[in-house]
Amino acid sequence: MIAATKKIAGGLVATALVLCAAGCSGSGPAQPGAPGGQSAKKGPAAPDAPGSLNRLIGDGSTAYTGSQPNVQVPKKLKPGEKPPQFVVFSWDGAGEDSQKLFSHFREVGKQYNARMTYFLSGVYLLPEEKRSLYTAPQHSPGLSDIGFGDLQGIKDTATQVRAAWLEGNEIGTHFNGHFCGPDGGVGTWSVAEWKSEINQAKSFVKNWKTNAGLKNMAPLPFDYDKELIGARTPCLEGQKNFMLAAKDMGFRYDSSGISKQIWPKKTDGLWDLPLQLVPMPGRAFDTLSMDYNYMVNQSGTTTQGDPAQHQYWGDQMRDGLRQAFDRAYQGNRAPLIIGNHFESWNGGTYMRAVEESIKDMCTKPEVRCVPFRELADWLDAQNPKALEWMRTLDVGEAPKEGWTKFLTAGPPAPPAAPPGADKVKQAEERAAEQDEG
Repeated sequence: MIAATKKIAGGLVATALVLCAAGCSGSGPAQPGAPGGQSAKKGPAAPDAPGSLNRLIGDGSTAYTGSQPNVQVPKKLKPGEKPPQFVVFSWDGAGEDSQKLFSHFREVGKQYNARMTYFLSGVYLLPEEKRSLYTAPQHSPGLSDIGFGDLQGIKDTATQVRAAWLEGNEIGTHFNGHFCGPDGGVGTWSVAEWKSEINQAKSFVKNWKTNAGLKNMAPLPFDYDKELIGARTPCLEGQKNFMLAAKDMGFRYDSSGISKQIWPKKTDGLWDLPLQLVPMPGRAFDTLSMDYNYMVNQSGTTTQGDPAQHQYWGDQMRDGLRQAFDRAYQGNRAPLIIGNHFESWNGGTYMRAVEESIKDMCTKPEVRCVPFRELADWLDAQNPKALEWMRTLDVGEAPKEGWTKFLTAGPPAPPAAPPGADKVKQAEERAAEQDEG
């Protein structure tokens, strides 16, 4: 069920389904909190770039430090092998502020074997006094619906981003100013305007030390031009033109869509890894797999509703996500994709729900709580025909004959050529050469 929508506080809101992603409260930099490194094997060592490791890039805001540690090498499923249950916890506008949620969830991730994707907002690394460096498409210079960074916030965010990457987490982008709605919002941007927004988001990450005057701090340990392969658009708007721009700029996936809990597919060359429709326990509709959407269906546009309901609302989100997990885990094994914000809405009850979900899901057998990058790597490693078959399974639907009948071998070999076919082919080639002569 999708009710009629109305605009609120930076997002589109539906009674049952809310199209919003990160920073929807319109408050400043996102709050702390994000998961850390899942115990995993290190990937194969990538060939070193010219020069030694720890080679600074540009002004030294980033550096080449070799292949990312604590990541898993994707493996192709064997015939009859059941796919793992992937769960992706992702954070929109990831930044560290006084609530320390980024650092908190990094520790949660390390404790419960979860690595995640942090969609960093570039303006959180751009100080207020340098705001004129940002010009959002269709807006005047220096404007942002989520503000800019302060010196302490920039220091703390850079520290968390650095540690998160070293623990095997992914650093994506939530772009910059978080403009939503019909008046210059991201849904109205052209492909060229999206490219401008992407380039500016990259620039603020690649030059944060210069922009903030923090040249003595350690660099981020990655080349952001290579690290950045995916995103989620503000309020889930503008996906079509963003994907066209992203494909030209080397992105590999997008998580701005909406889908049932089924296996993902590629759209225009990018993996479409959408948020999903999941249960809203006690209600007659599904909602989107994001903290903001649960909140709007519980307390409306108010971020601090009735305190007497906080415990119930958090439990409702946790239990809805658990139901979504169970029907995938016992059924089609489609990846479960969950979106969050570092916010203390309704007394922090959604942060509790997410933490309890991580503890519950990521410690189970055959479950991999991984970043989007690792999910995309795994999908790329599979037989396309196997994935195509898996996409025929509906929400919660297990293979009728069990996974042991599931074949992942390559496509069937072409039929054997009839006797003498090679001589016929040679005669055809000689005839073609004579025609060309």
